[in-house]
Amino acid sequence: MKKLIAAVLTIPMLLPGLLFGQAAAYRSDSVHFSNADKSIRFGATLTIPANKKRFPAIVLVSGTGKQDRDGNMAGHPMFKVLADSLTRSGIAVLRIDDRGTGETNGTYETATTKDFADDALAAVAFLKTIPGISKVGLAGHSEGGAAAIIAAASSKDVAFVITLAGLAVRGIDALKLQNYAITRSAKISEYDRKRHDTINTRMFDTAYRYAFTPELESRLRNTYAEWKKADDSAYKKDFPDGYDHMRFFIESYVRNATGAWYQYHITFDPVPFLQKVRVPFLALNGDKDIMVTYKENLDMIANTLKQAGNKQVTTQVLPGINHLFQHCVTCTREESATLKEDFSPEAIAVIRKWLKEVIL
Repeated sequence: MKKLIAAVLTIPMLLPGLLFGQAAAYRSDSVHFSNADKSIRFGATLTIPANKKRFPAIVLVSGTGKQDRDGNMAGHPMFKVLADSLTRSGIAVLRIDDRGTGETNGTYETATTKDFADDALAAVAFLKTIPGISKVGLAGHSEGGAAAIIAAASSKDVAFVITLAGLAVRGIDALKLQNYAITRSAKISEYDRKRHDTINTRMFDTAYRYAFTPELESRLRNTYAEWKKADDSAYKKDFPDGYDHMRFFIESYVRNATGAWYQYHITFDPVPFLQKVRVPFLALNGDKDIMVTYKENLDMIANTLKQAGNKQVTTQVLPGINHLFQHCVTCTREESATLKEDFSPEAIAVIRKWLKEVIL
C-alpha cells in the first residue's frame, strides 16, 4: 500500500489540571488522509504524547453503525475517553469519523466489514508517515474487532491487535447468539420468546444459505410466509380469544438482508483470518454483553490463535460490564443511554497494563 500524505492542522489542547504553566500531557491534532485509490477522504483526531521522541500508535476502529471519531454510542464518547487515557500513558491514538460521518466522505450503508478493514489499513499507512511513531496497532470495538482481525491478517504493518467486545465467531453464529441473548433479556412471555427464536433462526439460516445469490429475496419471503402460516394457526389454537401483539418486520429484514453488509456479515468466517495473525493480541469482553457474547468469542480467539502458533495472546472477561464497556444493572441494550459511565476504568487499566508490558 502506498504511503499517504495528509494535511495536518495542529490544535494544542491543555488538559484539565494542567494549568499555570504546566506542560500539556499530549497534543491533539485534527488530521485528514485518504485511502489508496483516493475514493475516501477521512477526517480524524490524532493525539500525540508530549515529551516523547518515539512512541507506538493505535487506530481505533468502530463497531456497527455510523459513528463519529469520538465513538459516540448511546450518548457516550467511548473512543474519546479511551484516547485520552491511552495518550496520557504514552500511546498516540488516531480516532476517525466513519464513512459518511463528520469530515469523512463516502457511503457507509454500502460498505462491508472488509471495507472497514481496508479503512483501518489506510489509517495505519497514514500513521507510518508521522515522525516519532515506532509501530502501529489496531483496537476494534464489536464489528471493529472483526475488521481489525481482517486487517492484521492482510498486512504486516499492523504490529498488535486489541479487540473490545470484538466479533470473532462466524457471522451466522454471532447473529443467533445475539438474538438468543436479546430475547432472554426482553420482558416478554416464554411463549413469545420461543416464537421470536424460531422465526429469527429460520430467517438467519435462509439468509446464510442463499447469500450472494439471485434467489435470496424470494427465499426469505417464502421462509417468512411458511412460518407465518404455521405460527398463526398455532396461536389461534393456543389462544382462541387472544390478540397477537408479536410482529416480525419482514420488509425491513429483507431490505437489510439483501444488502452487501449483511450478506458479508452473515457469511463471515474469522478462522482463516485469525490463523494468519502472528502479532501480540489482547481481547477483552464483558460478561454482561448481550450483543457479542464473551465466552464463544474469546474462546475462538484464544484457541484459533494458539493453534496457529501465536504465543502472544491474552484474553480477559470483565465482570459486570456490558457491550459499551459500562458497569450495568439490568444490562439491556436500552439501559446504556441511562448510565453515567462512558468507559470502564477497569477495562482501561487492563489495556494500559498490557500495552506497557507487551508493546511499549
